[in-house]
Amino acid sequence: MSRIRSKGTKLEKAMRQILEEMNIRYLSHPRLEGNPDFLLQGRIALFCDSSFWHGRRWKALKKRLERGSRPEYWVAHIARNRARDRQVTRQLSGEGYLVLRFWDDEVFGDPRRCRRELVEALGRTE
Repeated sequence: MSRIRSKGTKLEKAMRQILEEMNIRYLSHPRLEGNPDFLLQGRIALFCDSSFWHGRRWKALKKRLERGSRPEYWVAHIARNRARDRQVTRQLSGEGYLVLRFWDDEVFGDPRRCRRELVEALGRTE
């Protein structure tokens, strides 16, 4: 797993392209709790989450993991990631950040929707 990238992923590059097309200024990987992928104006912490590593559609994913190799390890691992994501969102929200999380299939499959959500979020923080 040490070869799994946490920075400079295809997902981040796709989101960076969306941000740049929208002329949204950002910082990459600011030093904040939870290491958001981007920090936008108006104190918006943006995370790009992989469906697998962050446990999207958890019930179905959990069943798949339970049928695979090392099920105890993988179920616990992804469950910890999900719990950490919730904790980070709570903490950053408590510090006055608006936390946005985009799933990989949203960024790759429906970038127009991502753009709409970004516009809405930027409007809320002005």
